[in-house]
Amino acid sequence: MPIVGIDYEKCNGCGVCLTACPLPGYFYSRDVESNKVIYDSHGKKCLICGQCISQCPEDAILYEGIGDTFTFDRIQDIKSYSPYDKIFNTLAALRSTRRYKKEKVPQDILEKVIRAMSYATTGINMRAETFTIISNQETLNTLSDAILEELKKEESQWRMFRRQFSLMNAIYEIPVFYDAPHVIFISSQLNMIMGGFNVGNIITYGRLAAQSLGLGTCWNGWTQIANNSNPKIRRVAKLKGPLLIAFTIGYPDVKFYRVPPRSEKVARFI
Repeated sequence: MPIVGIDYEKCNGCGVCLTACPLPGYFYSRDVESNKVIYDSHGKKCLICGQCISQCPEDAILYEGIGDTFTFDRIQDIKSYSPYDKIFNTLAALRSTRRYKKEKVPQDILEKVIRAMSYATTGINMRAETFTIISNQETLNTLSDAILEELKKEESQWRMFRRQFSLMNAIYEIPVFYDAPHVIFISSQLNMIMGGFNVGNIITYGRLAAQSLGLGTCWNGWTQIANNSNPKIRRVAKLKGPLLIAFTIGYPDVKFYRVPPRSEKVARFI
């Protein structure tokens, strides 16, 4: 059990943990006689979401085997740490990169992207995903060929991509991945709607982190389409899990000078 108890020398009895836990009443309760907050797993499995750890003002939650926590200046004042205008521009500037330099990205930079992905929000803190970075061009070429072969099997589907790939084959050596130096694959055991939502969040965290590091990225829908019709695709790279999604990553060989237009969405306020 990751949460092992409460340090009563620190605990001030505020009870924040009672509502911090997404499963109220499962683990934390208040003893009627002593008025102490108590922790008891009752044999139930903790979600390892860490909400009680992050919200406890006295750092009184005892835990083990789930990594280390950290804090930073102005964590309680995020609006001044990352004001809306800057966050909005960062989000709006995120574009899909389809031209990459051949230069490899250092491993320590790629690890920063992976670290950001590990902090992505997931439904009830499910962590069923594994990350694989493939940089070997021969392996990427084999995967590209396998994905293309799968796309061609469905005639109505291939009609949508035939003209596109006739051009791309003349431009790229590995057309499916735009000759990117690296491709990050996220595989998941959750082949369900929630699993797709989780992976979507994870990729968004990774792409935003990559942008902050001067990298370009592009969600690779072809990998997902091919894997859905033939799960054997993932075996080429020894990837586990029925759900497989990927995005290309590398130093962009293109510049973006402006944010493209987007129609304003009219929200209903009820």
